[in-house]
Amino acid sequence: MIGIYFSGTGNTKHCTEKLVHLLDETAQAVPMETKEAVEALSRQNFVILAYPVQYSNAPVLVRDFITNHAPLWKDKKVLCMATMGLFSGDGAGCSARLLKKYGAEIVGGLHIVMPDSICDVKLLKRSAEKNRKIIRAADRKIEKCAENIRRGNYPKDGLYFYDRIAGLLCQRLWFYGKTKDYTDQIKISDACTGCGTCTRLCPMGNLSLKDNRASAGNRCTMCYRCISACPMQAITLLGDRIVEQCSYDKYGSA
Repeated sequence: MIGIYFSGTGNTKHCTEKLVHLLDETAQAVPMETKEAVEALSRQNFVILAYPVQYSNAPVLVRDFITNHAPLWKDKKVLCMATMGLFSGDGAGCSARLLKKYGAEIVGGLHIVMPDSICDVKLLKRSAEKNRKIIRAADRKIEKCAENIRRGNYPKDGLYFYDRIAGLLCQRLWFYGKTKDYTDQIKISDACTGCGTCTRLCPMGNLSLKDNRASAGNRCTMCYRCISACPMQAITLLGDRIVEQCSYDKYGSA
């Protein structure tokens, strides 16, 4: 077993590590953007593939990872896990349908609600205590899921046809343009001091330093790592100012 995850602000990383270790204490969870993920995928027959949903869709980086390593998915057993701020419809189903095209066997789908991580939008912002309650509820769901899997019962969140309709009508139909490809909408203000934090964190290598200031390219996968970590709050994407910098560690360790 292997857990392969893409995580922006730590929510999906936590959920993947918890589920993987509950099922197999010796199993690893590795970031999707690393070479280790491809090596692990080639060796393991059971994969937990995890990512945060974006407007009821899998991030472009995730879809590219699946497509770019198409031959490796044949005959793999895959559980798709999607984390979200509230609702996704078929968040797990988005990658499941693509994986099936490459010969994977989808054994389950799991949706986990976690604290919102969109730093520059007011929607879904909650108090610290409410976020801690959300994490505790997520942990309980993961623990119950692991218990059921050990009994041979896999969750099926987001895998049914009505889930696909819900995801389409509630979000994807209206916001598909935001998730169909990488974006060039990263904004960097004059507050940037060129510290390089964002360039080190970007999974796409989309950020670089030019004349002691961060500069963005056109391949942002909207993970919000740079926005959440910028010490000067100089980076935005969907909004124009930072409402709250978000990360799992802010609430999960409490």
